[in-house]
Amino acid sequence: MIARMEADTLTIAAFQKHIFDRYEKVDRERGTPKTFLWFIEEVGELATALNGTDRANLEEEFADIVAWLCTLANINDVDLSAAVTKKYLGENRPEGHK
Repeated sequence: MIARMEADTLTIAAFQKHIFDRYEKVDRERGTPKTFLWFIEEVGELATALNGTDRANLEEEFADIVAWLCTLANINDVDLSAAVTKKYLGENRPEGHK
C-alpha cells in the first residue's frame, strides 16, 4: 500500500517516485513518442481549462500535466528534482525569461 502523501509535504522527487512505482512498466512499454502525445493532449486540456471558469477542472489539468511530465522524465531516466535544482536553484540560475 502506498503511503498517502500530504500536499504540504509533497516533493517533486516523492511524486516522481510514486508515478514510477505505480506506472513504470506500462509507461516504458508505451515509450517516449506516445507518452509525449499524451502529455501534449493534457497541455491542450490545460489551455482549455485556463480559458474557462471551472476551478476544479483547472486544478485537475495542472495535476495531470505534472503526472505526465514525471512519466516522461521516468522513461527517459531524468531525475526531475535534480534537473530543476541544477537549472533554477544552482549557481548559474537563468536570468530573465526561462
